[in-house]
Amino acid sequence: MHVEQIYTGCLNEAAYFIESNGEAAIIDPMRDTDSYLKLAKINKATIKYVFETHVHSNYISGHLDLNKKTGAQIVFGPHTDARFNFHLVKDGEIFRIGDVTMEALHTPGRTLESTSYLLKDETAKPYCIFTGDTLLIGEETKPDISSGNLSGQELAALLYHSIQNKIIDLPDNVIVYPAHISGNKTSSNLPAEMDSTIGDQKKENASLKPQSMEEFFA
Repeated sequence: MHVEQIYTGCLNEAAYFIESNGEAAIIDPMRDTDSYLKLAKINKATIKYVFETHVHSNYISGHLDLNKKTGAQIVFGPHTDARFNFHLVKDGEIFRIGDVTMEALHTPGRTLESTSYLLKDETAKPYCIFTGDTLLIGEETKPDISSGNLSGQELAALLYHSIQNKIIDLPDNVIVYPAHISGNKTSSNLPAEMDSTIGDQKKENASLKPQSMEEFFA
């Protein structure tokens, strides 16, 4: 299994390349797809899936180009409304990539369709989670009130449940790979780390502490 982060400095965005036994997947691709195609060629892999953690409002995704060039299936979370062909994922759905699996965890809150993807290794042991905007290094993201017709407080309640019910109980050694790195406008307090672990975030990230919804809102 090979996992590689592709960081785009001008946008402070992170995409990811996952490869196992000749099959690959891309998480949150940027518009320029050359780097992903090169990685697939280097690893002698076929890109099977393009997973989107949410609908991106701050850049144009490369999922359509990757689909056109490779035939990879585009995957979005529940409640996604798009006018192109894609797979609407179900919470808990499993995708096989070579000898590893990817489990979709619907984690609404930032947006209604926000979905995290838990990568499990060849022994079915959780290895890392791609959290998109749901959990950033150092703090959680803020709800996007343009998502659906819910209020900011209603979205924040969904975010609370996503973190408390889907993320906080993952093993401490699971690596956290977010979609945004320090310096982006989603959060002004992000540290410079490019990744972290669930265990470290439990120590450093107030949103990952056991707490009531009222404490989460405070």
